[in-house]
Amino acid sequence: MEDIETKPISIAFYRYMCHNIVGSENYVKNLRLLNAVRDNLNTDTNFTLITSGSFGEGLEMRGSDLDVMYVTKIMEVYEHIKAANNSNVLNVSILLMETDDVKPGFTQLLLELEQVYSRFPCQLCEEHNGKHYFSSALFKQNLMRNTDRTVIHGPCISDKEGKCDHAMCLRCSKWISQASQWITRSNNSWPSYNVKQSIIKHGVLFVPIGVKGSPKEDIEWRISFSVGEKFLINTFTHTQLICYALLKILVIATYIECENLLCSYFLKTIMFWISEELPQSIWKPENLIHCFMRCFKKTDLFC
Repeated sequence: MEDIETKPISIAFYRYMCHNIVGSENYVKNLRLLNAVRDNLNTDTNFTLITSGSFGEGLEMRGSDLDVMYVTKIMEVYEHIKAANNSNVLNVSILLMETDDVKPGFTQLLLELEQVYSRFPCQLCEEHNGKHYFSSALFKQNLMRNTDRTVIHGPCISDKEGKCDHAMCLRCSKWISQASQWITRSNNSWPSYNVKQSIIKHGVLFVPIGVKGSPKEDIEWRISFSVGEKFLINTFTHTQLICYALLKILVIATYIECENLLCSYFLKTIMFWISEELPQSIWKPENLIHCFMRCFKKTDLFC
């Protein structure tokens, strides 16, 4: 893959990105370590704190906001009632996934009334056909009830300046069946078996936002694999990380008309896609231009 003509440009560009944009490999490692320490110190009996977004991935880029996820410990999501009955979790309210007539990547959360630990979930439910669904809309509104300094931004509660997004999340500690294909599909050995197992053990999250325009939008929740995505990005070589940062910078600057559509999530998806296609040995400083162009060409699929 290495090209004699682009090799010196790739290396020079890699060094520039290290010195001026992303930082060195050690700098990124230290930033991630600081994030992990802060997350652990701020985690308590009610919430697990996770620094997410670009900063959580180790990218301290100009213009990046701070994204923080708070995973509640007073409620637990299960895919099936059998799994809930077999769990040893105490002092939590149980929510069950219901994906009938819901678009892929989303679910409704049915409150299991026989296993409600506190009155809190009941207050934020909507009744449909005799069933009580935990409302994503009421959940966010409840978080804003004591302040006028925040606004709803997608699944997040944000400050009015847009500098910090806080996402309150629910968790299913087990890997869900909708994502089972990812475990078994073949690839070029990335990610490794051990990385996959670590991701599976951390389960999935649910963030409070439904399908826009859906008749049941207010009781739908988006399934989030943010923790798993963070694991995957932490396996990137420094060249991969720089390619990812470069993709964010140039794509957002180039596709102004696609700014709302071509969000960071799609760029991240492209990086994962190409990382599965290319062997890890390709991701070297001398191949930065080639790797970036391969990723950049995929952006047409999202515009």
